[in-house]
Amino acid sequence: MGQGRVASLREDVGKILTVLFFWKWHSGSLMKQWINDFVKAQKAALDSIPADAVEQLIGTLKKAQAEDRQIFVFGNGGSAMNASHFATDLGKGSSDKIGKRFRVISLNDNVSWMTALGNDYAYDQIFVRQLMNYGKKGDIVLAMSVSGNSPNVVKALEWAVENGLHVVALVGGKRGRMAEIAHQSIVIDSTHYGRVEDAQMGICHMLCYAFMENPSLGQA
Repeated sequence: MGQGRVASLREDVGKILTVLFFWKWHSGSLMKQWINDFVKAQKAALDSIPADAVEQLIGTLKKAQAEDRQIFVFGNGGSAMNASHFATDLGKGSSDKIGKRFRVISLNDNVSWMTALGNDYAYDQIFVRQLMNYGKKGDIVLAMSVSGNSPNVVKALEWAVENGLHVVALVGGKRGRMAEIAHQSIVIDSTHYGRVEDAQMGICHMLCYAFMENPSLGQA
């Protein structure tokens, strides 16, 4: 291969490497900006959590524990996982710290029962028919949804209100039917599923850690 050809190849390789370098730098810069924008929007969602409403809900849970009420939590998808997480933290962590037990259960956690209800009746029956077995007047229902309109959750809340249970809804910016039904609702000012679910889990952690870090709340 002649020297001219070698020089030409070196030049071409140099150009390719230069293009790759700037592409990598540019794409990395765009991703970093996306990450920063995501974090900024997440902070805004967290900032929209109304402290007064969370304080009132802590009072609701305190009263439920003192009166030995059952607390039912549930939701779909990411909200289902938040419900299970919340039931674990309140049922174990908070109960251990205050020395008294919260009677809390996630209706998402019995897969065989949920699938039987969904198969034999309809998917919008998977929560309400569990409440029909367990729920009593004065018990607490805490449901989570981003849209606020999940049919299976709405049906459960409607039944709960009709039968004297106290209903709490954690919803996103669209509010939906759940916010209309609930006795207490907390609205996150976003419709982004990830951000709302993260903020709702933040609320759940506040509810639990209020008792973990202030165990005297459970003594009165």
